[in-house]
Amino acid sequence: MSSSLHVPNDLEEQDIGLYYHSRRSSPAISDSDISSSMSRPVSQLQLDTPGETLIQPYTMQGSFKSPSLSQVIDVRQHRPILRSRTLSHLPSTVSTEDDSPSFTFSAEKVLKMREWVLAFVVVQFDLDLGPVVRAVHPPMYLSPSEEENIAFSSFPDSLQFEQGSEVHSFRIRVYPEAFVEGVDETRRPQPLDGFMYGFSHFRQKRDPTSKRGYQQSSLVLLTHHQYPALYTSMISQLGSLFHAHGVPMLETACHNIASWYVDSFSCPRSHLLSPQMSKKRQTPSPGSTVELGFLGSVLHVELPLTPDSQQLTETTTFEEQFNPAVHVSIPSTGLSDGPLTMNAQLLASSGPFNPPPIRLFEASLAHLWSLWECLVLCEPILVFGPSPAMTSQAIWWLRDLVRPIPLAADIRPYFTIHDKDHSLLVNKAPPKAGLLIGVTNPFFEKSCAHWPHMLSVGRKSPARTGTNTAVTGPSPGWTTKTHRRHISKDRQLLKTLEKACAGQEEEQIRASLAMRGHFCARTNAMLVPLNRYLNTLMPSPLERNTGKARLKPFSSNDFLASLKKSPSALPFKSSSKQKEFYDKWLRSPAFGLWLARQEEVIGTLLRDRT
Repeated sequence: MSSSLHVPNDLEEQDIGLYYHSRRSSPAISDSDISSSMSRPVSQLQLDTPGETLIQPYTMQGSFKSPSLSQVIDVRQHRPILRSRTLSHLPSTVSTEDDSPSFTFSAEKVLKMREWVLAFVVVQFDLDLGPVVRAVHPPMYLSPSEEENIAFSSFPDSLQFEQGSEVHSFRIRVYPEAFVEGVDETRRPQPLDGFMYGFSHFRQKRDPTSKRGYQQSSLVLLTHHQYPALYTSMISQLGSLFHAHGVPMLETACHNIASWYVDSFSCPRSHLLSPQMSKKRQTPSPGSTVELGFLGSVLHVELPLTPDSQQLTETTTFEEQFNPAVHVSIPSTGLSDGPLTMNAQLLASSGPFNPPPIRLFEASLAHLWSLWECLVLCEPILVFGPSPAMTSQAIWWLRDLVRPIPLAADIRPYFTIHDKDHSLLVNKAPPKAGLLIGVTNPFFEKSCAHWPHMLSVGRKSPARTGTNTAVTGPSPGWTTKTHRRHISKDRQLLKTLEKACAGQEEEQIRASLAMRGHFCARTNAMLVPLNRYLNTLMPSPLERNTGKARLKPFSSNDFLASLKKSPSALPFKSSSKQKEFYDKWLRSPAFGLWLARQEEVIGTLLRDRT
């Protein structure tokens, strides 16, 4: 929260629901409801509740593969650019007084739109109830707990400005109760990974006719895809137009998105997908580069092959050279009602570039290498920030740095006390392995005091003494109780990052890309010894001819012994530190998931070659 922010005396924190009690009538689920599923295989994930009730969250219908085994799947082909048939321009006239609950949208277009976006949700503040869902376009069933979760997640926990807007994202679990029998228009497809992703454009505007003196509302984009760069750009552009012109802008956006539907599944590297995925026609097409028309602009988007694929700036398939200056979302800081245009290049799975991500980590630059190690080793981390925009951007960037290692734990870009999973994830028990949550409510600083690591994002701030402004929450920086770094820093890169923090925005974007590239390279280098050892487990030509084309069992002792002969290229402080690091990773849930996916990929290729 800015130290210069003036809060009127008659303004209560309850205005935005910080202290509102849950509206759910059902009893809260106990801390034991979710078992330590993150350490088990994907096929065993389930939620066990006391008594006779068994609740199972939806899991992936097809098993995505991690492309980290470079010797087997290093295939590069040109990916065609697919262009959408979209509306070419915005409506010439729209009315700001249009309060119609919905608009005409055929069932066929609804199904096509939901391949990319499930729905848009309008959330407004109610004096008695707090944030409330007012409309869903096109109509889609949301369970009562989902409506509450989306409503509170779409609003910031605390005031950030007297007038303005911001964009942030969140991730909520999908429970079976959300799927009911109904008309086709209100049904929604099953989630890809058991979660639903929301991208919110929140606006606060002065209103002298309101008892509170201002209006608060949010427009939320709901989706099943982990494309933060794409959806942040979309909601940044649409949110400003919707708040200025109303429902007609949603109608235009829905027609645009429905036109992105591709009638045939075409992916140059589809042979690298699992059998389940390769047989299913999909849109969005994994691994493709597309041009998407949206509200009078063109989004040049490269889609990842899988949710765990790295999207590197050096290997993009855009027709023009990748330009970080246009890999940004439209700023959402004003209330201008003029048309916004954009011709952006977007790596869909990367974190947003606006504002430059390096600003988030400015107070922790010297500790980035410890932070990366904790991420790789599936250490739980609490990410605290003054706004949900900052925590969600930071979470997506941290997730991106460890690709192509699969996501083996739960991440929450923005997490509130009203989330249905609150008591399951935040309690007196040790946090679950790999848990990564972004919070803004100072309540979490106390309730998560036993967590081993905390990252408080933001720029370096002067001493707080001598100020009359109350500043809540931890100071920006990195705090750890247990971790001792295994690998040396890149001090030259550190100097570059520190210098960029004092420079212009363009220099900060370049430094952010350099930071991303450095840690992505370290993740790949960390996997090299494992890939090398997997090669020794490949069946011999004789075994392939006899039908025994299977990978031999992985032996942790044999792998650690191989490290002595062929050490990792990473700059470990010592050989003992190297052994300690890999020994920890072999016991992490990420390793089990990574190995299972490598075995499946290799098994599929071996069967195809016999």
